Amino acid sequence: MRFQRVLIVAIVCSILSGIRVSAAEWGLKEGTPEVKSAGPLAFGPDGILFVGDTKSATVFAIGTGDTKGNPATTNINVSGLNAKVAELLGVNADKVTINDLAVNPLTGNVFLSVTKAGNAALVKVSGDGKLSQVGLQKVAFLKVELPNAAEDKEITRNGRSMNLRSDSITDLAYAEGKVFVSGVSNEKSSSNVREIPFPFSDSSAGSSVEIYHAAHGRVEDYAAIRTFVPINIDGEASLLAGFVCTPLVKFPVNNLKAGEKTRGTTVAELGNRNKPLDMIVYKKDGKDFLLMSNSARGVMKISTDGITKNAGLTEPVKDGNTAGQKFETIKELEGVVQLDRLNEGHAVVVVQSAGGSQDLRTIALP
Repeated sequence: MRFQRVLIVAIVCSILSGIRVSAAEWGLKEGTPEVKSAGPLAFGPDGILFVGDTKSATVFAIGTGDTKGNPATTNINVSGLNAKVAELLGVNADKVTINDLAVNPLTGNVFLSVTKAGNAALVKVSGDGKLSQVGLQKVAFLKVELPNAAEDKEITRNGRSMNLRSDSITDLAYAEGKVFVSGVSNEKSSSNVREIPFPFSDSSAGSSVEIYHAAHGRVEDYAAIRTFVPINIDGEASLLAGFVCTPLVKFPVNNLKAGEKTRGTTVAELGNRNKPLDMIVYKKDGKDFLLMSNSARGVMKISTDGITKNAGLTEPVKDGNTAGQKFETIKELEGVVQLDRLNEGHAVVVVQSAGGSQDLRTIALP
């Protein structure tokens, strides 16, 4: 028995040592990250989870140690997700907001960013549907603060009161050794994209971005990107980004130069009075598609065919009409508010009912 105990301890220490070594290789150090708000999520290498903290305008890299699993065989379905998250965190369901989800591509496990009675929390949903809180005490982490984020104060714009700090980080993604961060800055042209090498050093001021918003019939440089995906289009690394009301805009990564302004190519206008919520890219029958959830226009499957030759919209698109890249609305996915790709053929989605209950489901990519 003593030998078995020693062997078990040795195995556990070996596993923990592996996690520490992996984290150390990326510059992560043990400590307690002061995450004030948990917003956009994205996974990087070796189970490292990037967390966008809008309140402190900081991106955290957290070593989860979540490296064992098989996304190809994972099938997660949890009914009443928000109620179960609330129960786990010890609060009533009306005190919980699920802000984002990210699937760990190494394991297929789902991670949720949560606001719990005004405080930040992270929750893991394992492949068998079990929920657990992600501890933030004595974990391996690294952080980078955004140097020119919007101030944390109430302002009035177009007759409406708002705090732009809540949009300091609207989305983030990891690709090719870099973390891309969208949001608003304190610059005059406030719509911003940052390209931050990982491991983190310091963040640059980012690139100011502007678009031709066909539904509004004008050039805009103040509205933040709401959701985006990195994508390689005919060998060119790009970001495809969705904005409110709902232009889809392509930004070649090489054009995103720190301290400069660039105008994207508006490759589609997908309808006004709508906010894009989340977006993934996937391959089906040898072609790349976007799957985008929306506040008022359902889930759209958007074709990338001909996008390289798409010169962009330059004339107004009025009366709620659409133009540009072709798309179809997937009626079977009504109510989807969050999504992430699980494997080559499936995605994980959060579906919200009219009554407010949310379910976590695994779906076949359309």
